Amino acid sequence: MSHPHPELGPPPTLPEGGLRIVALGGLGEIGRNMAVFEYDGRLLVVDCGVLFPEPDQPGVDLILPDFEYIRDRLDDVEAVVLTHAHEDHIGAVPYLLRERRDIPLIGSKLTLALIEAKLTEHRIQPTKLEVIEGERHVFGPFDCEFLAVNHSIPDALAVAIRTPAGIVLHTGDFRMDQLPSDGRLTDLGGFARLGTEGVDLLMSDSTNAEVPGFVTSEREIAPVIDEVIRTSEQRVIVASFASHVHRIQQVMDSAARHRRKVALVGRSMVRNMGVARDLGYLKVPPGLIVDSRDIEEWPPEDVVLICTGSQGEPMAALSRMANRDHPIRIAEGDTVLLASSLVPGNETAVNKVINGLTRWGARVVHKGNAKVHVSGHAAAGELLYVLNLTRPSNFMPVHGEWRHLRAHARLAALTGVPEDHIVIAEDGVVVDLVDGRAKIVGAVHAGYVYVDGSSVGEITDTSLKDRRILGDEGFISVVIVVDSNTGKLTAGPEIHARGSGIDPMQFDEFIPQIERALAEKAADGVVDMQEIRRVVRRTVGRWVSDTYRRRPMIIPVVVEV
Repeated sequence: MSHPHPELGPPPTLPEGGLRIVALGGLGEIGRNMAVFEYDGRLLVVDCGVLFPEPDQPGVDLILPDFEYIRDRLDDVEAVVLTHAHEDHIGAVPYLLRERRDIPLIGSKLTLALIEAKLTEHRIQPTKLEVIEGERHVFGPFDCEFLAVNHSIPDALAVAIRTPAGIVLHTGDFRMDQLPSDGRLTDLGGFARLGTEGVDLLMSDSTNAEVPGFVTSEREIAPVIDEVIRTSEQRVIVASFASHVHRIQQVMDSAARHRRKVALVGRSMVRNMGVARDLGYLKVPPGLIVDSRDIEEWPPEDVVLICTGSQGEPMAALSRMANRDHPIRIAEGDTVLLASSLVPGNETAVNKVINGLTRWGARVVHKGNAKVHVSGHAAAGELLYVLNLTRPSNFMPVHGEWRHLRAHARLAALTGVPEDHIVIAEDGVVVDLVDGRAKIVGAVHAGYVYVDGSSVGEITDTSLKDRRILGDEGFISVVIVVDSNTGKLTAGPEIHARGSGIDPMQFDEFIPQIERALAEKAADGVVDMQEIRRVVRRTVGRWVSDTYRRRPMIIPVVVEV
């Protein structure tokens, strides 16, 4: 297997007739999926998604791929192919189009409709091309064939990219549900046909590579959802991803069967389901949906609410209900159904929401105590099936954390892909397909770009470290006035502390230590203000550490006179 190395240097010039692949996100993580293909000086982008922040990234709303690698070459981008409409595949598109608005977006009807609704909020009118499975379209040197795949959102596609360097099959996110809710099967015949033609590089979804066997069919969830709604004596509140049309269809069907009204709660839920209904992907019986603002007029036993927040997101509807910070108040006897998977890293946030809901008397049904979710990603048995169908010359696992990528690589080796033809890359690692062989040849920068409110990229890792210190240890500010000519202290020190857990009265005993340290520096002729700040920070830090075993942020404020 070809492994990434932390000391990889910049890649060499791409050989003539070679294809270059650089993932700017989605490798070693669940989210931020974005791959850049280069042939003969032209670029094709597959997906452009976001990653959602973890608890150790306070204040961050979204994490984007770093576009620096292509920023000076945006005019070379032929198109952005979107495999499906999940946020981890389309969420960063508005930020890319801010840099070049006319990049063509290529995708299925639902995918383009959902991204267009998102772009409207950014006041961007996209250039787009709607495609369906079975079609082939040429974008510069890239001949793209689109194949149907089944996933947890309708209209998902895989893409086979043909160039003179060979055929690359990018599966996108997929599973092999043989009884899908919408009857749309993963095109295994198409995969087999490509295998016969010769797949030079397979890039395949790795999320469930550690899970043995085959994923349960979506249809098996419907009876469980129906049982929850049928037996609940008061309101049922269902939390789901705002893009999971199949799951929401099942909830609506059950609600209609038991004569309950449905209200959609949450801006993204209302927007996405409106688009899905208008395009015919969501079948809504007449009179089923009511406005969430009128929900209190209906008896609790006649109501189903469908909302966002299944991952414990702090600003989503369900979290706000759990915190009693939402117009809809959780009441004794309500049933809350978490009808989605648990994204790695969100366990603590979700458990907090479950506890909050339970506190107010709700019964919470979730994946841990009922069969209320099946994954949208292929398990190991399905991944082996695809590897055997396509018989790739080279293999590169994508979309997954490190453990998923390595597990998928082991599956590829079991099917006969030579180990030196298996490429395990990470974000920024450059892979060249030359003369039928895929190899790692270098690396480019592919860091995180943080979105915080309206600012994009202004928050750095250093900023986040400061925020974590402030949150965990608090801060201490020390104000002094210093003679700029002699370096002598003329007023202060004045000390203020917030969140540090230190009794302010203790500072009175400590101030003489600061005065002595500054006097010694002044006697040595030190008048440099940066050095004086360092003295204050070092002196205060040592005292706090020795006395309290704490490390708050220390902010010296030096006023020169």
